[in-house]
Amino acid sequence: MKYAIVAAGEGSRLSQEGIREPKPLVRVGGEPLIDRLLRIFLRHDADGIVVICNDRTSQVSEHLGNIQKNGLDGCDIPLQFVVKSTPSSMHSLYEISEYLEQEPFVLTTVDTVFLEEEFGHYLEQFQAIVSEGFDGLMGVTDHIDDEKPLYVGLDKELDIWGFYDDSFSEGRYVSAGIYGLTPATLRVLHDCVRRGESRLRNFQRALLAYGLMLKAYPFSKVLDIDHASDIKKAEEFLQP
Repeated sequence: MKYAIVAAGEGSRLSQEGIREPKPLVRVGGEPLIDRLLRIFLRHDADGIVVICNDRTSQVSEHLGNIQKNGLDGCDIPLQFVVKSTPSSMHSLYEISEYLEQEPFVLTTVDTVFLEEEFGHYLEQFQAIVSEGFDGLMGVTDHIDDEKPLYVGLDKELDIWGFYDDSFSEGRYVSAGIYGLTPATLRVLHDCVRRGESRLRNFQRALLAYGLMLKAYPFSKVLDIDHASDIKKAEEFLQP
């Protein structure tokens, strides 16, 4: 399984609230966010992990370089990383897309905090729906704690029929920042970039516009680390 992590944001809101570390290195339960994802992905059969981080600070790239050379907690990590600032998360995915063209992959943002057991079930479902001809499995949650959530329209079979910036009567779920995708989706991504579009949510809308088939996978709760207070929320959420 291939994995990708978008870690190119600046974490400006965290910085304004007194958090000195770049967002990928912010610790939840004593572990940097980026390390937690790498560890989980390795446990779930990662044969390749690609990360993009920005070029505005060397801390994250140096951290990733050390992991690439020395491993993480005694384990070798099949890690590649790109250092480049981008205007949006969609452009970040575009910059690492060449590493993801050969097989299905799972993409997350670096501040996505989920339960590992649920993630394992998600991966099983992703592999199953790909074998059925679907193009993507999007993680969703009915726990809405985001300043600008992306609402997801679903039918009873969890097939996705729309993505919306505003809530609606049937909009129980929002995007959880976990995306299982096939290489076919990258052609849509490249078209989006050529048209001058940005933001991952517009890429997801384009997938539907191109006729690709997407399903949703409900997580009980997924948290983003956007504010200092989110760190404590995440630590409480992850407590056994």
